[in-house]
Amino acid sequence: MHNHPSGDPSPSAADVAMTREVRQAADALGITLHDHVVVGRTGTASMRALGLL
Repeated sequence: MHNHPSGDPSPSAADVAMTREVRQAADALGITLHDHVVVGRTGTASMRALGLL
């Protein structure tokens, strides 16, 4: 989970790329990555719900 100071919770291309790297590392260690949530002033965005995870 992290916030976007801009207020827009939409995941950026960098957010998606970093999440993929974290997931690969977690998979290698046998850890399940359940979601990555971005918080903004207008709400939240779940990468799992958006089909990005």
